[in-house]
Amino acid sequence: MFEKIVSQINSIVWNPGLVALLIIAGLYFSFRTRFVQVRRFGLMLRSLFSKKQDNKGISSFEAFSIALSGRVGTGNIVGVATAIAFGGPGAVFWMWVVAFFGASTAFVESTLAQMYKFHHSSGYRGGPFSFIEHGLGARWLGIVFAVITAVSCGFFLPTVQSNGAASAINNSFPVTPLAAGIGLAVILGLVIFGGVKRIARVASIVTPFMALGYIVLSLVVVAFHIQDVPAVLGAIVKGAFGLNPVCGGIIGSTIAMGVKRGIFSNEAGQGTGAIVSAATDVPHPAQQGLAQAFSVYVDTLLVCTATALMILCSGTYNIFGPDGQVLFGGAPDLGGNYVGYTQSAVDSVFTGFGGKFVSVAMVFFVFTTIMAYYFYAETSIIYLFRRRGSGPSVAHAAGASASSGPDTAGVASGAVGSASGAAGAASAPSRAERTVILILQVLMLAAVVFGAVKEADVVWQIGDIGVGLMAWVTVVSILILCPKAISALKDFEKNL
Repeated sequence: MFEKIVSQINSIVWNPGLVALLIIAGLYFSFRTRFVQVRRFGLMLRSLFSKKQDNKGISSFEAFSIALSGRVGTGNIVGVATAIAFGGPGAVFWMWVVAFFGASTAFVESTLAQMYKFHHSSGYRGGPFSFIEHGLGARWLGIVFAVITAVSCGFFLPTVQSNGAASAINNSFPVTPLAAGIGLAVILGLVIFGGVKRIARVASIVTPFMALGYIVLSLVVVAFHIQDVPAVLGAIVKGAFGLNPVCGGIIGSTIAMGVKRGIFSNEAGQGTGAIVSAATDVPHPAQQGLAQAFSVYVDTLLVCTATALMILCSGTYNIFGPDGQVLFGGAPDLGGNYVGYTQSAVDSVFTGFGGKFVSVAMVFFVFTTIMAYYFYAETSIIYLFRRRGSGPSVAHAAGASASSGPDTAGVASGAVGSASGAAGAASAPSRAERTVILILQVLMLAAVVFGAVKEADVVWQIGDIGVGLMAWVTVVSILILCPKAISALKDFEKNL
């Protein structure tokens, strides 16, 4: 009964309208920014290392690492395998499309988050809830988004991550899913109880290391199957448009799974990248937008593609039709053990090593991802406890004009805003806020254990519901507020 209810809710949230909205938004932002994700690629890299203006926020690189840790997780290993299982090789193409156009979406949402961030005793905070309230003047919708984010990132999404890690560990080591979940919860607790600065420090060290190591190993595996790469790339393109005879009948699922898994992995338009972007201390809002756009590329075009090529070149995957029939059985013994597709791909080159390596990689990926989820959920709670009507603490001059709204009032047109300018007093957490955050920490750790022992299909659908709800609110909001982000970009480029 529970599984049926979850499935019905998921189908309502992820209807074709959301898939179309995400793609159309990415196209629209790309044209409005004149394809900033291509034009300013070099500047994206330089933006990662912009210096902090003061000690009230985290650095751009730390924010990049937290956001990347949130993006690089089970979606890159299990999510890609799931997309192939239900959408065929063509789903990978649509993941690429979502990443390319999603980079412009990430730019817009992260730039807006910088423009509407606020002070808290723990540093700068903000996100979609803040620019929804102060940009759209819809506090009620900001509250709705904050609640959705707290529930999704605090409870729904951690179950997906811990489930993937527990399954991978159980496949390779004599460790039960329950024991794996408890172990992960204990280690995670040591970090999240240390606050945002500890999360930033851990993420900035662990995330680049784990992503680079995984990509290097995947390149080695693909190199051993280099003769299959042209055929695989051809299958990806043909499958994307229903030209593959095996997958021609599931073209709808191919597109939906590619978009859904792509959004789950790179989070563009979901709003979570905007939350971490608001915590940064950078000279100009557009700089953080560029940095976060680059993290989408790293997540999908590098890490997800690495997983897809390993699986497809090795042939260690199955493809299922809408009623569960097997359309292609490259790994019939694995069935629906999606993480096993990636493990078997590595084993095809490094016999006996693949399962263990992927298991360890999954633990690192999941650990840092859940850290990022905690940061998103905690920030949502901090927003909910802010005094009603208090505006953003920082006034950025994003090409301010008479139509720019109250957030840029009093700032000369065309001036470059400073992350530390016009700063208001930091709001101290109340006892109620501290209590709710403590409850969040405890329940989140419980969700990690719960997800480890639940069935994978149900857990993934629960996670999809959370991602979908956040995406609906975020994308509609940034489509309306897009002109402010465009003004910020023009102002930034004018002063280069």
